[in-house]
Amino acid sequence: MAVRPILTWPDPRLSARCDPVGGADVSVLAADLLDTMYAAPGRGLAAPQIGVLMRVFVMDVTWKDGTPAPRVVIDPQIVWRSDETVVGPEGCLSIPGVLADVRRARDIRLAWTDLAGRRVEETLTGFAAICAQHEYDHLDGLVTFDRLPPDQRGALMAAYQDRLPS
Repeated sequence: MAVRPILTWPDPRLSARCDPVGGADVSVLAADLLDTMYAAPGRGLAAPQIGVLMRVFVMDVTWKDGTPAPRVVIDPQIVWRSDETVVGPEGCLSIPGVLADVRRARDIRLAWTDLAGRRVEETLTGFAAICAQHEYDHLDGLVTFDRLPPDQRGALMAAYQDRLPS
């Protein structure tokens, strides 16, 4: 379909809570998200990152290392999170050049609607769980900076802002 521009922080649309899709046809949006994600090249991308404030994200955590397995996730809900957490580096296509150590649930149970209108529920582990939580945050208007302790957040934000054009 189309590769769209990716918004970068501090664009205010990245801080907005997205609206549910409901029964709207998002097939073109999903195709554009996948095209944009692969071109970036990323492993996940949420609709607000291309300026569309709808609860949709795509992810493909295997395509860089093996067979592509794209997922289109519409109106997701995290219905369970493991008590066990992990801390690891996360990058974001909307905050280029920043890697931050973020604490996330190690495993989650994610429910969503697919493009065919079916409700899906799956337990995600490892990097898939991390990626889904990261993209889910975007739908609630959260970016990586919002998940960091104040001292780490301040230092990374300052370094990022120093690289922005004046």
